[in-house]
Amino acid sequence: MAQLTYNIEEMDCAEEVKLLTRALLPVVGQENRLGFDVLQRRLRVDVSGLSVTSEQIEQAVAGTGMRAEPVREAVPSCACCGGACATQGSLWKRRKREILCLVSGVLWAAGLVLMMTEHGSVLAAFRDSDMAPLSARALWIVSACVGAWHVLPRALASLRALRPDMNLLMVLAIAGAMGIGEYSEGASVAFLFALANQLEAWSVGRARNAIEALMTLAPDRALVLSPFSLEPVETLAAYVPVGARVLVKPGARIPLDGVVRAGSSAVDQAPITGESVPVFKAPGDPVFAGTVNTDGALEVETTKRASDSTLARIMRMVEEAQSRRAKAVQWVEKFAALYTPAMVGVSLLVALVPPLFLGGEWGRWVYEALVVLVISCPCALVISTPVSIVAGMASAARNGVLIKGGAFLEVPAGLDAVALDKTGTLTFGRPQVTAVSVHGDISEPELLRIAAALESRSSHPVARAVLAHAASQGITPGPVEDAQSRPGLGASGTIDGVTCHIGNMRYLAGTDGHELSAAEQALLERHEESAGTVVAVWSRGAVLGFLSVEDTVRPQARAALDQLKDAGIGTILMLTGDSRRSAEKIARETGVTEVRADLLPEDKTRAVSELAAAGRRVAMVGDGVNDAPALASSHLGVAMGAMGTDAAIETADVALMSDDLAKLPWLIRHSRRTMGIIKANIAIALGIKAVFLLMAVLQLATLWTAVLADLGTSLFVIFNGLRLLRIKQ
Repeated sequence: MAQLTYNIEEMDCAEEVKLLTRALLPVVGQENRLGFDVLQRRLRVDVSGLSVTSEQIEQAVAGTGMRAEPVREAVPSCACCGGACATQGSLWKRRKREILCLVSGVLWAAGLVLMMTEHGSVLAAFRDSDMAPLSARALWIVSACVGAWHVLPRALASLRALRPDMNLLMVLAIAGAMGIGEYSEGASVAFLFALANQLEAWSVGRARNAIEALMTLAPDRALVLSPFSLEPVETLAAYVPVGARVLVKPGARIPLDGVVRAGSSAVDQAPITGESVPVFKAPGDPVFAGTVNTDGALEVETTKRASDSTLARIMRMVEEAQSRRAKAVQWVEKFAALYTPAMVGVSLLVALVPPLFLGGEWGRWVYEALVVLVISCPCALVISTPVSIVAGMASAARNGVLIKGGAFLEVPAGLDAVALDKTGTLTFGRPQVTAVSVHGDISEPELLRIAAALESRSSHPVARAVLAHAASQGITPGPVEDAQSRPGLGASGTIDGVTCHIGNMRYLAGTDGHELSAAEQALLERHEESAGTVVAVWSRGAVLGFLSVEDTVRPQARAALDQLKDAGIGTILMLTGDSRRSAEKIARETGVTEVRADLLPEDKTRAVSELAAAGRRVAMVGDGVNDAPALASSHLGVAMGAMGTDAAIETADVALMSDDLAKLPWLIRHSRRTMGIIKANIAIALGIKAVFLLMAVLQLATLWTAVLADLGTSLFVIFNGLRLLRIKQ
């Protein structure tokens, strides 16, 4: 796909996105060819199959009053300044909006000083602006022009498209105030609106910085060990190949994903997982870019390039998440699209109806109509929701919860049912063989040799337990032919010319209609007393033996499920392919309310679908790989312990980067907190506008108080949303 990418420095909210969309549609033809990332101020245009040049796109963007700068291919940071020298421009180019806002404010204040010198009171500028000296009026006119300079092209574009937006509202209010002689108030509208735009840009930048801080976690250089050098060679991390060995000194950040080959140390993984306790790492253990080596030197063999690291994937997911807009954001945008033209109509009615039909004074009612225009500006309404969503997602990422989009940040707030896979979610997923029984003439080592051979090509936790137990007994798996995995059941294969099987009781019962003999049944019952998973090995219709495999419950599972119940989750359903006896034992230990055992993967999917069909809002928590169908069937798919697991991050809507199940109730509380702030922001923004609309009808409102109220509302909703950045585990 041919794609052009641009930086749009002036793109701070949905209003600019709508304006750019209208300008670019005639060039590219289809809206789905346009991609906007407000967080990064990026515009992406799919030009595959089109004879569209970059110059045409830049000209279309310029028509909106904004500027598109092509994004060049990224290059490694230079040694002198870390790459800053490539991005520095003139002060005017980098700070044009801030300079215009500052100049507008200084000129406006200078006019107030002249008015105070002339009349002895600053308030006279608002009460008696017609008595202002000519010099003060001139300063206010220039202040208004400077303050509105940045938004004037957008207002004109909005007027040409006959789609009024907040830029057009402000320009009309400023021009109207000047037209009726309210110079000081017109200048105050221009300056305060420019200031509001700066605050909006700052708030989005604050949320952007919280996300971009993740990118600085991984160092851009690594100490590469080489057989040709006694000292490690400092190399750009982007150029370190897979399989290289790097030295990580105590206190340093790990530059790349890899496996420890020498040394041992505690590693602080909090930057990615949110875990407060460092994790001990020894040879053979995985480590991840961006985590901190605390107290011992490590030699790490890299397993991924810098661009493919867990941290890099998280960053890509966060960037892509901007396209998955929350329903609240979509609602606000649709509402603003209808609200703005409606308020223009209301202001016209306020200006025309009283003078024409009620004998009102034209000048006074035109003034109140301008007040309506100012207070109806949807700036606070439009910016509050995306800022809250971005801040909520950034806070979650810093706490080790990766949310794949604003749409998925909303869902946890409405959950009332949670389905959990047992192995690897409620339990550690590292079961051990606790008992082995043979039947017939076979010996225990021979039974283990056959079992290990059948499981040698499986990555299932039970298979790993069987292989680990065989290895601990010094038994090497024998060769196996025609090996086949039976998802949810077991495995089969040919060993020494004989077809053998290993699996659960459902698989045993379904193979040739096998029925257990009295001796076999007695052995089975003895194994079932442990409440572990019972695995049978059989061949030619005869059982060769049984193995008991038990997993241990995560210590935080009970407390996490209790927190879910406290949060109003009425149904906590455990789904497992293990026996009912084993499942019920785990359920008693963890507090699960419902159990479904002996399930195949499709049975798990059916169970989740049934809950959803019954009107429940369901989250499915699993490992993100084996439980993919069930995750997809739920309202919210949650991958457990996804750090370093590509498939887990890709599959689920939410990835818990560590194995801490307590992050699930935290996510639900965080989602409800975020939605509460969004609803409060919307209610406050609309409430203040309704009050000032009533005041305008009663002729009690003034332009400058309306501007201050709108600015105050914008400040409140912005800071209210940014409070989410301070949320901790």
